Amino acid sequence: MTEPINKIRESDQLYSRRVYPLDELGLTEEQIAVAFAMTSRRPEAFDEIAKQVSEEKAADFNERWVLGYGHASVAEHAVVHLAVENVSRLAVDTLEDNRLASYTEKSSRYQVMPEDYYYVPEELDQHPALKQEYEAACQGLFQGYFKLIDGCMDYLRGITPRIASERDGAYRMRLSRVATDHCRALLPAATLTHVGVTANARTLEHAIAKLVSAELIEEQRLGEAIREQGRLVTPTLIKYADKVDYLQRAPGLALELARRYGFADEEPAVDSVTGDGAPEVKLVHWDPMGEEKLAAVILYRYSNLSYDEVLEQVKGLGTEALQAIIDESSAGLGPHDTPVREFEVVDYTFEFLLDYGAYREFKRHRMMSYLPQPLTVAHGYLIPQVVADAGLSALFDDAVRPAEEAYWNVKEVSPQAAQYLVTHAHNRRVVTRFNLRESYHLFKMRTSDEAHFAIREPMVEAMRLAVEVQPQLFRHLKLRNYPDWWPHAKQD
Repeated sequence: MTEPINKIRESDQLYSRRVYPLDELGLTEEQIAVAFAMTSRRPEAFDEIAKQVSEEKAADFNERWVLGYGHASVAEHAVVHLAVENVSRLAVDTLEDNRLASYTEKSSRYQVMPEDYYYVPEELDQHPALKQEYEAACQGLFQGYFKLIDGCMDYLRGITPRIASERDGAYRMRLSRVATDHCRALLPAATLTHVGVTANARTLEHAIAKLVSAELIEEQRLGEAIREQGRLVTPTLIKYADKVDYLQRAPGLALELARRYGFADEEPAVDSVTGDGAPEVKLVHWDPMGEEKLAAVILYRYSNLSYDEVLEQVKGLGTEALQAIIDESSAGLGPHDTPVREFEVVDYTFEFLLDYGAYREFKRHRMMSYLPQPLTVAHGYLIPQVVADAGLSALFDDAVRPAEEAYWNVKEVSPQAAQYLVTHAHNRRVVTRFNLRESYHLFKMRTSDEAHFAIREPMVEAMRLAVEVQPQLFRHLKLRNYPDWWPHAKQD
């Protein structure tokens, strides 16, 4: 009987393949990082090297090579898992603003937040009357939140039939998830949350530097706590994580420049709109040479010509040839496949005006670049559809109004702390750039019927704008649900 080809090939090799975890050797994260780093200069297997790396030797190595000589990539092999609890959503936004880490946050879609579950900023400690107004506004928002949930539950019970054989608890839970999902829009950015963080030491050091250099006291305290706990796992690799003068000065400098040239004035708050009001989406920039660039890099991979030479020849191929190159390279994409990296050469810049809840969904796509303006009540807010349909818009407005008044008063003392009073329903401006490859992922996930309603509408509009200017680049985008305006033949 003939042996399997892979077995014959493996037996012919002088050095057999090995794949194994180092975790079970009982090493610290810093020892693992050093064992991996030493392979560049040592011929032994990883597990043999690891046996020779004591904690003291790992600390000495990291002190010399990582900290002394700047070989920071070594720190990427040390991984830290941190549980962060009872921190405001506003501060968590800054913590999560790092691409190379993983986050899982407590969901306000599936849980009812407890009473008084909000952060009171230290910035108000010297202003007792203002602090009292702030707390009253937060309490009003939470009281309104509970009233809205009760009201929406009554409404949903009246319009939602029970499924056959559905038990009382399951029926109540099904309605509760809908009510909670819509009513959470009233929660402020001060609302507390939990988040699980997994990051390597290099990323964690950068996250700490950003936090301790931030303007908000809570963010600074959070950075200090993460540094203290992170050092228990990687004492050397984040040893010098501290404030960065550049990061500390950047917000103040940007504000000074905005004021100098007349861009820092805020408009008064606008009226609220009901759930059928469309978010604002603008395609700020797109590359008219996108098709040529994509075709060029597809052909470039197996060419010995320079990119300039390939691009110049591609420009003369004509529309049919360009489309054939793009079609044939992407026609095999399945519904769960990611396009090849060549798709990253084409990008789009959008500006969104979307509610803070939708923004928090949007920023989870960290492979793009997103640049938000500070949270404000100046752009009005969006009342969720179920709340409006239940006839509870007035209750929603009554809860928001004191928070908006408190926002403007707190802003006089601390513009940064005023952001805590912005609800998840308030609109926020953000400019973002993402490439064609990321757009396939983003549009596929966030335009489906299963996507959250707050983010689905702006994403459908963004997709429409992109497809409108370059339909040929999206011919093979597999969607779960195609909109009526889709220019290509619907796919099963």
